[in-house]
Amino acid sequence: MKPTYEKKLNPTLVYVLSIIGLLCCCFGGLGVLLSAPAYFIAGSKIKAAQLNPDDYEGDIKAMNTAKIVALVITIINAIYLIYNIYYISTGGWEESMMRYQEIMEQMQQN
Repeated sequence: MKPTYEKKLNPTLVYVLSIIGLLCCCFGGLGVLLSAPAYFIAGSKIKAAQLNPDDYEGDIKAMNTAKIVALVITIINAIYLIYNIYYISTGGWEESMMRYQEIMEQMQQN
């Protein structure tokens, strides 16, 4: 017997979180805070749909594609986050700030 309502497999949330996570990659890799949950949401929805296929309406392939997109964006963000942690911990931040101050001084003199 079919249930009276079916849960929808809607990958829109996963795509939205992933794309916003990609945009947040510019902020030191902090987009991992959005893309990693998107990956786990997609994974849990796929598992639930595979265990109870009669309870879900929608295409598992579309959700699987959204999961792959979320994984790729999570990896990009993680790499960029690790790079920024390394850059800051090795003293690159101070060098960048000194260069920035020199450029600002030169602009004020001209």
